[in-house]
Amino acid sequence: HQPKVNSQFHEHGLEVFKHVNLGFGTALGDDGLIVPVIHQCQNLNLKQIAAEFSRLTEKARNNQLSQKEVQGGTFTISNGGGFGSLISTPILNPPQTAILGMHKIQERPMAVDGKVEILPMMYLALSYDHRLIDGKEAVQFLVAVKNFIEDPARLLLDI
Repeated sequence: HQPKVNSQFHEHGLEVFKHVNLGFGTALGDDGLIVPVIHQCQNLNLKQIAAEFSRLTEKARNNQLSQKEVQGGTFTISNGGGFGSLISTPILNPPQTAILGMHKIQERPMAVDGKVEILPMMYLALSYDHRLIDGKEAVQFLVAVKNFIEDPARLLLDI
């Protein structure tokens, strides 16, 4: 658990949030990108988060998002993998202190127990404000995300 990735830095110092307002990059066809926000994510289960993600994505694509639905994010996820990106550097969305970039899942040769196996791989990238988050915290966060992706039961069972 790395609370600083869900924080903001402003003139009064660091504000670490107890709530998670999750922003997610959403393509608007040829018109660029917008970042809708799922407010109070910590109070939702995965099914509710997925439903809110779908609802907001549909509203974004129909140019129907309200101002509240694009404001107040405390952490953002960007998924360049939907466009085929294998790796990139997500751009920090100030005043947030971190953004997670997820990329295309692609089969790759991997060494497993001394043998080569073809396995699905996805690169993750975390951009963060190094004044507030150090490399150790960033790596610990990425490892936790990796563990949840590789074993989603951990997230469902809250372990």
